[in-house]
Amino acid sequence: MAASFASTFFLDAEPVCEPSMPALDACALCAKRLGRDSDIFMYRGDTPFCSEECRYEQMQLDAIRERQAASSAARRQTHSAAKTECWRGRQESTKVPAAS
Repeated sequence: MAASFASTFFLDAEPVCEPSMPALDACALCAKRLGRDSDIFMYRGDTPFCSEECRYEQMQLDAIRERQAASSAARRQTHSAAKTECWRGRQESTKVPAAS
């Protein structure tokens, strides 16, 4: 009995004839309305664009962001390694030789 209640609940939760995915109404870059009879250029699964140019521009922007993120991560890693090395150097310089 519980199984039929759960399936009925989920079916009733979504209105009939309304897709659960957002409609492809506008270009993700320039916000130009996308017509039902025009070509839609997709990128990364479900991102719509009005033209190959808009899609290509978004691809270039994404590539720049990815390079910047990688560069930032590399700087953080280098900075962290330098801090660790500096800390180790201080530990070495504060060691006192044992008296024999």
